[in-house]
Amino acid sequence: MASNFQLDFEQPIVELERQIEGLRKLADEREMDVDREVGPLKDKLSELRSEIYENLDPFQRVQVARHPRRPYSLDYINEAFTDFIELRGDRQFRDDPAIVAGLARLDGHTVMVIGQQKGRNTKENLKRNFGMAHPEGYRKALRLMLVAERMKIPVVTLVDTAGAYPGLGAEERGQAEAIARNLEVMARLRTPIVATIIGEGGSGGALALALADRVLMLENSIYSVITPEGCAAILWNDATKKARAAEALKITAPSLLELGVIDEIIKEPLGAAHNDPSATAVALKKSLSKHLSSLRKLKTDKLLARRAEKFLAMGKFTDG
Repeated sequence: MASNFQLDFEQPIVELERQIEGLRKLADEREMDVDREVGPLKDKLSELRSEIYENLDPFQRVQVARHPRRPYSLDYINEAFTDFIELRGDRQFRDDPAIVAGLARLDGHTVMVIGQQKGRNTKENLKRNFGMAHPEGYRKALRLMLVAERMKIPVVTLVDTAGAYPGLGAEERGQAEAIARNLEVMARLRTPIVATIIGEGGSGGALALALADRVLMLENSIYSVITPEGCAAILWNDATKKARAAEALKITAPSLLELGVIDEIIKEPLGAAHNDPSATAVALKKSLSKHLSSLRKLKTDKLLARRAEKFLAMGKFTDG
């Protein structure tokens, strides 16, 4: 884990943290009491962190969503769920470690949880393919969604990917078909589905797990048809215009809530999820429990009708 990693706009926070740490180290060496000096610095640190994170621009949120210390699916599964039993394989080709899935309990209720998983270091990222699933990963997810339907238990998905893997082998094994098949089945799956964008929600690779009755987003996550860098390269032939692209794409949670693409923003702790993963997991668990409780009360036909209405209502055409 890259514990020393810091973003450019976090530099003032890091400098103040070093000052506080330096005072504490000096106090330990000389057996001094520095609480009077440290107190105001800690207050200033809290104010500074709040000021910075409450005024992030869209591309800064992109950077936070990609932070290497940001919690991943397995972190949330271990913190917010209990009794997780991982299920592997698509029964056609192989298991895809980029997607982790299995049975778990959420507030005592059994659910099928499916998440995209990135790695913390080079070895893990090679194993997980940087969270970019192959078609067998999406087919594994689909297989387990159908199992959940038969068991009459809800599906919970955790979305965190730059996109589906675009390699030659993946295309040969039917990447586009696998994503399309997931969308088709999720549209009519006869059990509640709640999706949460926990980091990056990139393109069809994200949507293949996000056609849900309720779509939630962590405050500093992003959700888009393309990365800002890719958009800038296509529109302006200049990837350095990524900040401009991030603004135009409307990829942040507030913009997507306003557009009706998502249903709720889950507030992150001060300093974002990577600053307090446990508190973020608590907030996620609370939100998931609330929405699942509401969805369980709906009859299946009503559930499917509302799901269809939700996605058919997205996007509006206006003259002029």
